[in-house]
Amino acid sequence: MYDRKQVKLRAKTALGANFGIIFGTLIVGGLILGASGITGIGALVLSGPIAAGLALVQLSVLRGEKAEFGDMFKGFNNFGTNCGAGVLVTIYTFLWSLLFCIPGIVKSYSYAMTFYILADHPEMKANDAITASKNMMNGHKWDLFVLDLSFFWWILLGSVTCGLALIYVEPYMELSRASFYESIKDQNFAANAAPQA
Repeated sequence: MYDRKQVKLRAKTALGANFGIIFGTLIVGGLILGASGITGIGALVLSGPIAAGLALVQLSVLRGEKAEFGDMFKGFNNFGTNCGAGVLVTIYTFLWSLLFCIPGIVKSYSYAMTFYILADHPEMKANDAITASKNMMNGHKWDLFVLDLSFFWWILLGSVTCGLALIYVEPYMELSRASFYESIKDQNFAANAAPQA
């Protein structure tokens, strides 16, 4: 059952001994996407594999498993699916955003669990993982929004410290999202997820 305080506590506890790998993978992932974004299409192509690799590292840390820096590149092992998921999530979110900002934001929360799902179930197709995320997030989009909002003062602190506080806040936020996934995932969701038309 979802409990925001427990979700954040689990993330904070796991982060203590694993700050280096979480921070390091986020930085490298950001640098890769930043460099690939120069070509425009590059970041779109690589966003899915990078997101899946980061999700894999974060889930391993939360579960007390040994996570290695190179694990962040395992998202490239299933490149087609993860790339496809990244492209589709971007397209779907963009199309919903054409109906004004709020529908796009709502849909971004619907798709938020896609890469955690693919990290756990690499055999799934991209659209099926997106559908599974939508199913999982039914009734939980507001919960995740409030979880994100709970970091507002941390982010504000980061802005007044010229980004220094974000060195801690960003890994904490990302691990909290992975902890959120752990708290709401349905063990049978994959079997019940219908392919998206």
